[in-house]
Amino acid sequence: MLERISKIALVASVALFLGIVALNNVIDYGSNFDFVKHVLSMDTTFSGNKLKGRALTEPAIHHVFYAGIIAWEWIGTFSIGGSALYLWMRRRATAAEFDRAKSPAIASLTLNMLLWFTAFITVGGEWFVMWQSQIWNGQTAAFRMFACIGIILLFLKTPDSELSPASKA
Repeated sequence: MLERISKIALVASVALFLGIVALNNVIDYGSNFDFVKHVLSMDTTFSGNKLKGRALTEPAIHHVFYAGIIAWEWIGTFSIGGSALYLWMRRRATAAEFDRAKSPAIASLTLNMLLWFTAFITVGGEWFVMWQSQIWNGQTAAFRMFACIGIILLFLKTPDSELSPASKA
């Protein structure tokens, strides 16, 4: 039972983290909006950068990108949180039933990993060459989240054994 509760707690902790991130982005919209604006504008990348033709400098586009990130964070928050609750309600199930109950959490955690890898590491980091900026480079933080969630996903995927009769009570 301890292993199942550990898995559920870690999944729930991702929802908590992501919910705080999303809430912070709504309450203090301007702080991370500046991050998005500078990354998309590519205004702090190397001078003479031959990729600056990719820059998006229209403020409306910056708001659309940022709103998309915040929406992705909220969807992830509720999806992962709901998955943790779903697992909690099935914590006393057979190993096979509990294993099947992991599917929504696996899908939700993967959705969140895609946020960090696709939006930040791939699009921000490589398409808009965020790695060239000493000020507006979020790749390390994005990788940290991608790795943490990946480790939780791997742990979640480990097989569960049948519960002892005492654990089912």
